[in-house]
Amino acid sequence: MKKITAMLAFVLAFSSSLFASYNDIWEQSTLNQVIDRGVLRVGLDAGYMPFEMTNKQGKIVGFDVDIARQMAKAMGVELEIVNTAWDGIIPALVTDKFDIIMSGMTLTSERNLQINFANPYIVVGQSVLLRKGLKDKVKSYKDLNDPKYTVVSRLGTTGDIATKRMLSKAKQRMYETEADGAIEVANNKVDAFIYDLPFNAVYASQHPDQLIHLDTPFTYEPLAWGVRKGDPDFVNWLNNFLTQIQGDGTYDKIYGKWFESSEWQKTLK
Repeated sequence: MKKITAMLAFVLAFSSSLFASYNDIWEQSTLNQVIDRGVLRVGLDAGYMPFEMTNKQGKIVGFDVDIARQMAKAMGVELEIVNTAWDGIIPALVTDKFDIIMSGMTLTSERNLQINFANPYIVVGQSVLLRKGLKDKVKSYKDLNDPKYTVVSRLGTTGDIATKRMLSKAKQRMYETEADGAIEVANNKVDAFIYDLPFNAVYASQHPDQLIHLDTPFTYEPLAWGVRKGDPDFVNWLNNFLTQIQGDGTYDKIYGKWFESSEWQKTLK
């Protein structure tokens, strides 16, 4: 009888331990926190065409926003956009200001030391916005690697890294926003802007008389959603969600709206 009682006590203690562990996992999982809260908080830095921008009504729109909307729908929760300055977006995620970064962020080894990433949802690369006067002189990013040229990008981005690494001989300046750097080229104050191809393609189409777009990307840039470390449950769900929307046509529909049409440009400020 004593053996049976001891065995029952052991089973009950083990079951309690398992239940406690399960509760801990549930509470630690961002996905479960989102479901319990009823709101998915998405961190982004509005200003990166066509991923996240502000329209004439002051609403943040774009490719990432539409994907986030589908993500929240799949979770059965509301969507909350948290507009965050780029230089603080990773610290804000780590300190739980929002649940996920969906802001055209390139997956890099350095960033991966701080946060985890889901599978890449799109691949882009750095390209060159060139002032019109250099049309016959510069045919490739390599031609800009010369002290006579001033090349700019956005501070803290992979464009910043590529400029410093691959155009080390050129004069360099870094700006706080994409628009600040690109407008300097359009106004003939600097020679070239190095940044992600999608942004440069849109900006060049808006300033055809001032800019030339060298649209062959010269870096490999997989963009991915960033989440806090230690949360495989959330990463697993995100990867499966991406597979689903890529397979059922949802992704292609959203991609076509923002990358294969220019109608959305009429809605911007």
